[in-house]
Amino acid sequence: MNFPLIMLVALVVTGVIWLFDIYALKPKRADNAKEPLLVEYSKSFFPVILVVFTLRSFLVEPFKIPSGSMMPTLLVGDFILVNKYTYGIRLPVVNKKILEISQPHNGDVMVFRYPEDPSLDYIKRVVGMPGDKVSYRDKHLTINGQPLKMESKGNYSYVKSGLNFVSAALYSEQLGEHNHQTLVQPDAPTVRLGDVRPFSNHENCVYNEEGFTCTVPQGHYFMMGDNRDDSNDGRYWGFVPDRNIVGKAFMIWWNFDDLKRIGKSID
Repeated sequence: MNFPLIMLVALVVTGVIWLFDIYALKPKRADNAKEPLLVEYSKSFFPVILVVFTLRSFLVEPFKIPSGSMMPTLLVGDFILVNKYTYGIRLPVVNKKILEISQPHNGDVMVFRYPEDPSLDYIKRVVGMPGDKVSYRDKHLTINGQPLKMESKGNYSYVKSGLNFVSAALYSEQLGEHNHQTLVQPDAPTVRLGDVRPFSNHENCVYNEEGFTCTVPQGHYFMMGDNRDDSNDGRYWGFVPDRNIVGKAFMIWWNFDDLKRIGKSID
């Protein structure tokens, strides 16, 4: 569902009805005559839709986390807020950038339109900026030849859909200015070669049983989930073009199952 498009259509329809009444219907209506119900509703809803549309399009947009690919940073059921202007002001619906403000940085948690289906919003962590050489082999992430600092934090267990119990190793990882936690399942493959699909700039990547190495093309970013062995990310569908960027996730504003997560910043 293209919610921004639906809101834009509702905004235009209610606005047109309101203006049509002001300039065409109201002058011919008796002073004591009641407004048509459609006009009354349009006048009531237009300001509300305008405020919500403006906030969601240019300032802050809410999202719900549907999967565990970003665990332990984000949990299923987290409701998060995404800053829509950090990476530049974009026209709603078409997502065309009209004002440059800043660029994503390695370590940012970013919402973007899924390259294989732009109608879907995905959230992952930026692990490769334009020109970076990203390598993930034997469960270790390396950027431009420099391995990221990792520190063991013990074990982490969770239950997947279908009541599957998962036990993983928990690590603290330093990526750019962000110190965050990642999950690794030692017995899982570093990359599931059978799940790698054809994608644009595929020639920039080399895959084998130990993992992969990719050079990020200009104007693109490489994304991975913090739950490294349970994430459908750039390893399998490639790079995220700048035009697909939605915004930067910065806060958890609600979680029905764990109220202590409310107000937690996203690093």
